[in-house]
Amino acid sequence: MVLDKKNISVGSLEWFIREATPDNPRDKLPVLLLHGFPSQSHSWTVIMPDLANLGYHAIAPDWIGFGFSSRPEKNDFAYTPEAFIKALSDLIEELRLDKFHLVVQGFLGSVGIQYALQNPDKIERLIIINAPISTQTRLPWKIKQLGLPLVGEMLTQDPLMIDRTLEAGCRYPISDADLDIYRRPLLQTSSAGRAILATLRNFKLSDAIAQIESGLKGWQKPTLIIWGLRDPWLDVNPVEKIAASLANGELVKLAEAGHYPQEHWSEKVSDALISFLQRQPVN
Repeated sequence: MVLDKKNISVGSLEWFIREATPDNPRDKLPVLLLHGFPSQSHSWTVIMPDLANLGYHAIAPDWIGFGFSSRPEKNDFAYTPEAFIKALSDLIEELRLDKFHLVVQGFLGSVGIQYALQNPDKIERLIIINAPISTQTRLPWKIKQLGLPLVGEMLTQDPLMIDRTLEAGCRYPISDADLDIYRRPLLQTSSAGRAILATLRNFKLSDAIAQIESGLKGWQKPTLIIWGLRDPWLDVNPVEKIAASLANGELVKLAEAGHYPQEHWSEKVSDALISFLQRQPVN
């Protein structure tokens, strides 16, 4: 198994991507993992080798504007859901992913779900991890304040904003080694903070969630929802109802996990994910 990093140019955008490639590739569809706000693909690095060791090609990009991918100015990239979906679609075409399993997490996970709903023929199985899928969801103050006039400009330039947001969502400390990677873009360039600010001010979360909740009512693909019950921002109660209403869905609850389950409970997330992927489809 090889865990690699590379940059891929797609049009004017450059994506930073982590890949875990199996030593003995098998006839299995790839797995695309999309991180949440304001995280990075680094959050998947414990889970990706588990997938590769079982023959899955695991691919995790940093979203445009986040991590080590391009951070275009708002005049060059709109930072709306539509802009993120178009960029993701172009990346998927560049990677030649005709069909794949999709894993999404967190508040940026809504973009991945919107992509899936618009491109169901591309998706074999969908895995949702603590992402906003209910219209009862509200952007938490911890994140909302980052987009406020004047205050947002200051907060999003502070590298410790990453620590505070990730650890508040997790409810557990994150190691200094991991935080060093998450902070690094903000320490390198002010464009990282401007991209975060532009995302919050243009993300139209309420509209996106309304589309998601409506779209999931007709969603037929096998879907696994993994939910950290200690998430301080997203309540499991409406999620239970949505999971029960899915034609081919199931819900796995992680009692001790918070908003970013893959940070501290990667083994449990990996076990649930792999069990779901390896299950034979029901005809």
